[in-house]
Amino acid sequence: MTTRKYKELVEQRTRQTLHNWSSQEFVNEKDIYRFLHNLKGTAGTVGLVKVEKQAGSIMLYFSEDVQRSWTEAEWGDYLYPLLELFDDEQDAAHPMLHGSHPPETDPLHGIHHQHEILIIDDDVELVAFLRESLEKQSYYVSIALSAERGLKIFYESKPDLILLDILLPDQSGIDVLRQIIGKAKKERIPIIIVSGEHSKDIQMYAYSLGVMDYLAKPLDIDLFLVLIKNRFELKREWQESVIVDELTGAFNRKYFNQTMKQLVSDFRRTGRIFSVALMDLDHFKHVNDSYGHLVGDEVLQAFSEVVRRSIRVEDTFCRFGGEEFALFMPNTDSASALLVVQRIQHELAARSFTAKKEQFHVTFSAGITEVREELHEPDRLIGEADQALYASKAEGRNRTTLYTKQLGTGLEESLLNVIVVDDDALIRRIVTHHFAAWEPAGIGHVKVSSYAGGPQFLESDWYAQGGKYIILLDGIMPELDGLEVLERIRSSYPEVNILVIMLTGRNNQRDIIHALQTGADDYVVKPFHLPELLSRIERLAHRFLF
Repeated sequence: MTTRKYKELVEQRTRQTLHNWSSQEFVNEKDIYRFLHNLKGTAGTVGLVKVEKQAGSIMLYFSEDVQRSWTEAEWGDYLYPLLELFDDEQDAAHPMLHGSHPPETDPLHGIHHQHEILIIDDDVELVAFLRESLEKQSYYVSIALSAERGLKIFYESKPDLILLDILLPDQSGIDVLRQIIGKAKKERIPIIIVSGEHSKDIQMYAYSLGVMDYLAKPLDIDLFLVLIKNRFELKREWQESVIVDELTGAFNRKYFNQTMKQLVSDFRRTGRIFSVALMDLDHFKHVNDSYGHLVGDEVLQAFSEVVRRSIRVEDTFCRFGGEEFALFMPNTDSASALLVVQRIQHELAARSFTAKKEQFHVTFSAGITEVREELHEPDRLIGEADQALYASKAEGRNRTTLYTKQLGTGLEESLLNVIVVDDDALIRRIVTHHFAAWEPAGIGHVKVSSYAGGPQFLESDWYAQGGKYIILLDGIMPELDGLEVLERIRSSYPEVNILVIMLTGRNNQRDIIHALQTGADDYVVKPFHLPELLSRIERLAHRFLF
């Protein structure tokens, strides 16, 4: 459906609503507020900028909590001027584009890559403001309102930079700093303290532990954003100066890129083949959750030791980050590479680990592809190995799959359910339309469904044991508020395979923070940029679901 068509539908719905209300003696203030709330989000999403701004301004005069009835003479003064704005929107901006810079592309997964910043702070207004300001600069921001949540995100997602407050509700930021500083240094993750507590003694102690900067609240946002950019440039220089991952001893992503470039160039010049294997530890999140992240680090080190002991001098073993690794095998066809990787799998699976007086074993899944005459583009080679890796996971893990052109059929049973719960029919149509064409890495099929309200969704048979779900949940809906729906989801269903993203047009940042505290994995403010929404969801999905 074209952008013009979406705009026409918004206009038609607006005119029809006002026409229906004109025949009524009274209209409830709650209904007016909800109408404006939906119009603001939808108009902005499809590019009706003037309508979006005006609807947002008018909303300030109404509330969903006030029990008042309005006559046409009263509400008409506010709402009828909206109709005139539709005639001025012919040259409005492209839908859902709001001036953000295009992020870089991740050559491994084919998804957009942005620097990820983790904010650990319970200052509600500051957190929301910083996230909005940073994401306008194309950073990806994760939020933790407690030390416990911050530690969980840090160990699971490996952010590129951390903003940490000293005063937190469950433990002090200094305690958090002590727990993460060692790993952060090894991973070269800068930590910046942002706090209203800035005595000289505390600043000196924080610097002695290893923080990069200590910023006092309130912040000058312009200076702050320049500082963040500066620190990422410095981090890039660090990364370019080293080629070895300190935790595991494997080469890093920079050296991976160099090796791929050299091997491809050599193949084009001499015809010498090579194979590349992508390897991912199975259920590694469970190891961290069950035994702690120090034990998780020991597992990563042991895995790296097994691999490096099993390969030749001319082979190259690299770490991407987290539990993802790659192995280049020059002068090796895929069949021979398969034997190498399977031997490593057997050796790792036979190794016992001990933690909390328990013994456990760890395995990994792998995918292999081989360079060939008709294919010697680095991105496509990695894409093939990645697809073979996901096939290994889909088939039960602890196995290695060779890429073939028919491999895609083996992923057909890999299903991701995307559910949109929103009382705005046009938003449902726009989102489901775009998700229908979405092809996330490692998923054979995406099933999209939508519901007009919370009761319809909760009363349906939407959940199946073991299924994987992404739920886009509107914050304000009639009958049952989105936060109530969220509470029921989290109290009734296992969290591990259900990702909930709140869609909200609320100006009250405390409502957004409450959603995160209740169990939302993220939130997106309407109007939103759909390509960025897809990128955000894919990033979250790979972290929490796969």
